[in-house]
Amino acid sequence: MMCAHIWTAGVILYEYPFHERIRTYLRLEHLLQRLGELLARPTPLDHHFALITLFEIVEVGGRTDLKPDLMRDLDRYKSQLAALRGNPAVVEATLEQALQRVERAFTRLVQQPGKIGAELLENEWLTSVRSRAVIPAGTCSFDLPAYHAWQHRPAKERLHELHGWALTLAPMGEAVQLLLQLLRQSGRTQRVMAQAGQYQQNLPSGRSFQLLRLSIDGALGLAPEISGNRLVVAIRLLRQNEDGHWGAAKEDAVFDLTLCA
Repeated sequence: MMCAHIWTAGVILYEYPFHERIRTYLRLEHLLQRLGELLARPTPLDHHFALITLFEIVEVGGRTDLKPDLMRDLDRYKSQLAALRGNPAVVEATLEQALQRVERAFTRLVQQPGKIGAELLENEWLTSVRSRAVIPAGTCSFDLPAYHAWQHRPAKERLHELHGWALTLAPMGEAVQLLLQLLRQSGRTQRVMAQAGQYQQNLPSGRSFQLLRLSIDGALGLAPEISGNRLVVAIRLLRQNEDGHWGAAKEDAVFDLTLCA
């Protein structure tokens, strides 16, 4: 499974997580970015999908024991960064700033009671909307008149409530974004070539990679199918055929590859 992440100047960035924990972080980041865009808009339809996105965040975050995982990863980065103190190759002010960010994110998670999303799950009205939202057209006015009335309230009132609900997820969001930023910064980029649409790279033993990042020129019209484990990474480039289906590409292509540990 691959995750298309960013469009920049015609370059498409794909990310492939090696571990389920990182897969969850990427999904949450994707949902948080969507939520941020929806909360910047005033229409009832945007606010409906903002609410649906909040439910999705709670669903993804509730599938695993997310809070302990986040705290464990933050604590690991804190130890790694602290070990760099006194290293002449490291800018001390930048290091201390990073440590403060990690410590703040860790403290905010500790101070948040219960599981992530618990406050939203305890809201009876939100629970009633969530139970109907999973049904196609389940939030029609005849099914949820109170929700229909809420959608007709002034945009400022709806936004005030949405921001309040989103705020309960802020400690988790801060931790996820910080951990992914630190992980991405750990990688080194190399330019490689797929020959006849195929590329394979053996991974060094004794090192555990968590994330692969692949940047390719969107003008090539190619998409990577990525698979990997702790020993090897394999990439197969795909191209859309005239019938609309995607099949294996046969040409050589250059792309940038980054492995993050």
